[in-house]
Amino acid sequence: MTDVVALPIGTERITTDDTIVVRSPYDDHEVGRVPAAGPAEVGQAVAAARAVLADPIPAWRRAEILDIAARLLAERTEDYARVIAAEAAKPMKTARVEAKRAVSTFTFAAVEARTLTGEMIAMDASDVGVGKLGFTLRVPIGVVGAISPFNFPLNLVAHKIAPAIAAGCPVVLKPASQTPLSALKLAAMLLDECGLPSGWLNVVTGGGGTVGNALVDSDVAMITFTGSPEVGWGIKARAPRKKVGLELGNNAPIILEPSGDWQSAADKISVAGFSHAGQSCISTQRVYAHESIAADFVARLVDRVSALKVGDPMLDDTDVSSLISLGERDRVAEWIDEAVAGGARVAAGGSVEGSVLEPTVLTDVTADMKVSSQEVFGPVVSVQRYADLDDAFRQANDTRYGLQAAIYTADISVALRAARTLDFGGVLVNEVPTYRTDQMPYGGIRDSGNTKEGPHYGVREMTEERLVILQG
Repeated sequence: MTDVVALPIGTERITTDDTIVVRSPYDDHEVGRVPAAGPAEVGQAVAAARAVLADPIPAWRRAEILDIAARLLAERTEDYARVIAAEAAKPMKTARVEAKRAVSTFTFAAVEARTLTGEMIAMDASDVGVGKLGFTLRVPIGVVGAISPFNFPLNLVAHKIAPAIAAGCPVVLKPASQTPLSALKLAAMLLDECGLPSGWLNVVTGGGGTVGNALVDSDVAMITFTGSPEVGWGIKARAPRKKVGLELGNNAPIILEPSGDWQSAADKISVAGFSHAGQSCISTQRVYAHESIAADFVARLVDRVSALKVGDPMLDDTDVSSLISLGERDRVAEWIDEAVAGGARVAAGGSVEGSVLEPTVLTDVTADMKVSSQEVFGPVVSVQRYADLDDAFRQANDTRYGLQAAIYTADISVALRAARTLDFGGVLVNEVPTYRTDQMPYGGIRDSGNTKEGPHYGVREMTEERLVILQG
């Protein structure tokens, strides 16, 4: 039997009578075991986190811890990539990218720890302020409860932990039950090798209905959650007096104008729509191609998608592997079948091979089909034609989501119209909507969430502004 990876809670390493078996989504072999925590462990973790608030870590030391973490991650990207690939079925070439991005996340967080400041207030801008000195401080919000998803089991954990450390906030982390091993490996490194004192990072593993709800209900100052809109808004409703930061779903659109480099767009979409089997909030999902280029674009996209290597995530040449579960595989396959029954055409893929759903390109899709109107979160890209750009803008905006959207065009005036018209948290020009760097402000509107991530922005979400006025 695989050894159970203990949970760091305060000064202890905790196991429980019950365990969670982590299995490969690709071939179902056992990858590892973690404790099945419950409300008691959550309470213990929150108490440990609250206790260390009395002994804050100075900014220089927080930055040093984050620097060490970045250095060690850079030295161990292959080790972390293998854990990610094993527990999430993320192909190794993609898992390596995630591990390298986590290095950047910690690097940028270290910068924030060193530069986090308030601002001066021009008190004498009014007559009653003459003789007074005013400024603000950024102070930690308190204990942060972090709930992370399965699809980026290392870097999205880093996007919660690293800004919290930079801000001076202790964390209680609940990683996704399907992929907890990357998070626990990272936590052990931070606590045992980077100098993060005990209690500043506590990990509890278990289901959302038990551990997740207990964490939301606990005495933490903030919940940061990445996942589905239904769960996210449920957390917001459950904790109305807490700060709740939500990074939720999307059905990312891209508009292809005749003047744009649609050939390059096809090449990029063949990756952006299918990387990690489409299980990304900004996976390219809806393509609106001008009718004059649509046929040629689809032909090129199908050619590129058909060349993708499907199979074992542990092999270096694999491009696409399994979805996180057989249930998710079957759900996405049913959505494809429903679209075909409604008149859509499968231009590539569409079949199930063992645990893997082949990368699928659909044409003749209509806006009411689930593959267009909802978040597929699977390896499916749908293509729709348009004749008028205003209609393309309207179709792209016709969604309850609003994370990122994109357009390909050589016309600067069209690019500026897109920036003003596309109602999303981010608008990308001549790039796919799946593009993200870890320092940029990342977040959406409507059912895509209510916060901005990226260390600079995350640190500000996790601190409060305190006004100080001195009378001269």
